[in-house]
Amino acid sequence: MNTSTRKILEIFQQINAIPRCSKREEKIAAWLEQWATTIGFGVKKDAAGNLLINVPSTAGYDHAPIIVIQGHMDMVCEKSPDSRHDFTTDPITLKYDGDWLGAKNTTLGADNGIAIAMALALASDESVIHPALELLFTVDEESGLNGAKQIESGFIEGNVLLNLDSETEGVFTIGCAGGRNTLISRKLTFKDLAKDSQFFRLTIQGLHGGHSGIDIGKQRANANKILARAMHQFGAACDLRLASINGGSAHNVIPRSAQAVFACDPSGTMALFNAVNDFEHIVKTEYDAVDPSLSLSLSPADSGPKGNTALDVLETRIVISLLLSLPHGVLGMSPILKGLVETSNNLSTVEIKDATLQILTSQRSSVMSRMDEVTTVIKSIATLAGAETKSDSEFSPWSPNLQSALLQRCTDVYRQVFNQEAEVESIHAGLECAIIGDTYPGMEMISFGPTIKDPHSPNERLFIPSIARVWDFMLALLKSYGQ
Repeated sequence: MNTSTRKILEIFQQINAIPRCSKREEKIAAWLEQWATTIGFGVKKDAAGNLLINVPSTAGYDHAPIIVIQGHMDMVCEKSPDSRHDFTTDPITLKYDGDWLGAKNTTLGADNGIAIAMALALASDESVIHPALELLFTVDEESGLNGAKQIESGFIEGNVLLNLDSETEGVFTIGCAGGRNTLISRKLTFKDLAKDSQFFRLTIQGLHGGHSGIDIGKQRANANKILARAMHQFGAACDLRLASINGGSAHNVIPRSAQAVFACDPSGTMALFNAVNDFEHIVKTEYDAVDPSLSLSLSPADSGPKGNTALDVLETRIVISLLLSLPHGVLGMSPILKGLVETSNNLSTVEIKDATLQILTSQRSSVMSRMDEVTTVIKSIATLAGAETKSDSEFSPWSPNLQSALLQRCTDVYRQVFNQEAEVESIHAGLECAIIGDTYPGMEMISFGPTIKDPHSPNERLFIPSIARVWDFMLALLKSYGQ
């Protein structure tokens, strides 16, 4: 590990000692403000909480364009079922494994803490030659790019933006999908059950999960879908009466676990357990290659959350049928860019809260009309089930520009530094470039970063050698503006 990588990881560890789940960035923002003030850099904050730190140019670069280096302050806060980690107070515990850096039973937060660490290391290293820099750190990216949506015209002065939120070193991202969330709500009626009704808890867990954009094409299992399939299958063994359901954690995370509590006539208990064993064998066989740790378990429960009450058989079937009918996964591939997912939907979360079924879905597409189509399908299915819908958190795609002068500069510099060609791609995930580009027309933008695997899950890990390569590229790129 070289000196620059060691310094970056030291800063990253300091960042990971500060709680920074989405919508709770106050402490990391205060730490960054203090960092900038201590060094003597100018810093300002907008109404949303986005930070901009001004770093003066080095000698000879006064007339070079201002370069914006951008990342987001928040992280996805996911943990394994057995973890007692409290994301509101506990630091992330780093775990080194050879060339890889992970965390102990939680997300690592390299998405996007490593961007902040690299930006701070760059700005504070007096040996680095660079134009004037604006370090732009946004809030609430993971909930729907909400911080970027609130940046006003005039907050940024620079016209060249380097987004450090891509996750494969050696790849330049020049486009991304648009996104939208659609929430489905349906009022439910709980009824008293017979005193001899037996309650059971069905649990789906052990799934890989992952980023609902980057990993959606990997065909990983969705715990909400498996839960619905299981309950549908068990309906043949006994008349289910649903008491509670809960699955998934966030719009941009493929659900790793889900559970439901339901009542069943005692006479069907034996057939129910047999159905569980049969169905577990089926799904484990289906997903053995991508989710080998998938497990399905059924255990007795004392009662439902509302005591000896549950939905009737018909309403239970409506809930199950709604979950079965909603699309999940890849819905279309790009006809232009080989291997790129064009359109998808993530069946993100499901729960019963205050006698209301709430299902959150997340649509993505690089073609707005296709995203509209998927949203229409989801709303139509919900209407048939007697539910209401509401869409929000929408952002447009970032359209690739293969003729970009910034792209040409980056590919030339990369070739000079490493004697090899960089890849150029558009991704099926949301990047803040899509929002910033709308607010600042004409902004030159590109995204890159060190290699991160399995973001948005406790398996998230950072490839340490890739940090040095991104660092060397950035130094050469910034230096090129003075030539």
